[in-house]
Amino acid sequence: MNSKGQVIIYAIMIAAVVILLAFALAPALTESSTISMNGTSGDTLGLDCSNSSISSYDRATCYVQDLFAPYFIGVLLFIGGGAVLARIVFD
Repeated sequence: MNSKGQVIIYAIMIAAVVILLAFALAPALTESSTISMNGTSGDTLGLDCSNSSISSYDRATCYVQDLFAPYFIGVLLFIGGGAVLARIVFD
């Protein structure tokens, strides 16, 4: 096998690790986001995002917290796919 073929296999392995990392982190990030957006209960401090009388700063924090997990996972998937595509197209 020539070195170009070896580099493509290496890139596919790295991309697979990044994609698997994204899928492995998805449930944990979603659960963490859900817990932090709920109200305070016991030792768990939350933002209480369902409350309509929170300040606009807290509401903005709730929106950012709600969008963090999908964007983070999407970026990881994009990086993994980009690694494979770059090695296939540009080599």
